[in-house]
Amino acid sequence: MSLLVWDYTREYENERHDILAAVDTVFRSGQLILGPKVEQFERDFAAYHDVPHCVGVDNGTNAIVLGLQAIGVGQGDEVITVSNTAAPTVVAIDAVGARPVFVDVHEDTYLMDVDQVAAAITDRTRCLLPVHLYGQCVDMTPLTALAADRGIPILEDCAQAHGARRSGRVAGSWGKAAAFSFYPTKVLGAYGDGGATITSDDEVAANLRRLRYYGMEDRYYVVATPGHNSRLDEVQAEILRRKLTRMDEYIGARRAVAARYAEGLGDTGLTLPAVAPGNEHVYYLYVVRHPERERILTALRSYGIMLNVSYRWPVHTMSGFSHLGYAAGDLPVTERCAGEIFSLPMYPSLSVSDQSKVIDALRHTLDTL
Repeated sequence: MSLLVWDYTREYENERHDILAAVDTVFRSGQLILGPKVEQFERDFAAYHDVPHCVGVDNGTNAIVLGLQAIGVGQGDEVITVSNTAAPTVVAIDAVGARPVFVDVHEDTYLMDVDQVAAAITDRTRCLLPVHLYGQCVDMTPLTALAADRGIPILEDCAQAHGARRSGRVAGSWGKAAAFSFYPTKVLGAYGDGGATITSDDEVAANLRRLRYYGMEDRYYVVATPGHNSRLDEVQAEILRRKLTRMDEYIGARRAVAARYAEGLGDTGLTLPAVAPGNEHVYYLYVVRHPERERILTALRSYGIMLNVSYRWPVHTMSGFSHLGYAAGDLPVTERCAGEIFSLPMYPSLSVSDQSKVIDALRHTLDTL
């Protein structure tokens, strides 16, 4: 049996009774779409982030799409973000008719280099979209100051940073709005797809609720366009509501896995994750770096260990975004890192024995390079 970079089966066995009870509760309720379980989860998730509003949607990509539209981003506007991210971040910008504008990242954390943002702002800039990547936050203090000075809203991409904090503030509480994914691999993951957008702005929240439900406020009556069918269903909402009560446990377990990696691999040639000052990392991914990545990945497969690269192709180098006009070398740090980074298995239920197999295989491989 292969050891994967992520696996949910052991966690499911541990939580099976509660997960099945959640499903049964919803099925017996007679309400499957936009019912009380969605409302309960939205209240709990908003409270976790100390904001008044959470709007559950069908996936993390649409959480960004609706977030952008709710703050007024549309055709011909520019959104400043990074290329070292999952493609859906940029797909969402493209979906609303806006143009992504990329800045480079820091070499040690792979996070947005906030110092480059001011130079990228034009009279078309309508949003700053920092990506809290791999489990830790972008440097939000100078970014929010810049946004306030220029009158540009921030939409945080928190798909990889549930529960992460910077300067004591939780990811998602800094901007005009913040988008989350509940894809099963996430720190807070559903048993299927799901997402949410949170905000402290009443008008943005009202926009989000209309946008996710065809542009309607009352049933069958559209009051505004565009509208989407983008609803978080009751089953996933109830599963997520119950799992939210265990999120600090999940984060603690992830940090324990990260600590074992640091102890077992700290004296090797791997570059291990760096935690930016002020950050509280939740280790959604455990991303390491080595110039001989491809040889390492091949060698680990011979041990039955399957690793991922997040992300092998920076978005600006993808053929689907060639119309943006970026060329090789435009984002040198992003491109250099993309050739060397890879992810080790990281999930709360990863056993000590399985993790030891990964560490031993890596150490042996690195000794033979």
